[in-house]
Amino acid sequence: QVQLAESGGGLVMAGGSLRLACAASGTTFRRLTMGWFRHTPGKEREFVAAIRLNYGSTHYADSVKGRFTISKDTAKSTVYLQMNGLRPDDTAVYYCAADSTMILSSIRTASQYDYWGQGTQVTVSS
Repeated sequence: QVQLAESGGGLVMAGGSLRLACAASGTTFRRLTMGWFRHTPGKEREFVAAIRLNYGSTHYADSVKGRFTISKDTAKSTVYLQMNGLRPDDTAVYYCAADSTMILSSIRTASQYDYWGQGTQVTVSS
């Protein structure tokens, strides 16, 4: 059973930065695809970024490309989401997700991830 523990959310002014962390346990880290999604009330869960740990490839939503960076620390079994140039419309609950059998064509689809963290609130004030 994969367990995910998130940290790093908070309140920041527009233009600021935050770094989210997601520590994985209960499985071989490098076999996972790990993603970040976000959710705001009234909207569906939105893909933000993902990394295929075995290949090292990264994938981003167009809305965050160039501002957000997903990275990994294999020694710590942790994936990070560095968020720069934050905007008020980035405000959401951010969730870490993981899957061990993800195919590339499904990497942006929330329902294809088997494991989820508890979520962390990110609030960007204008």
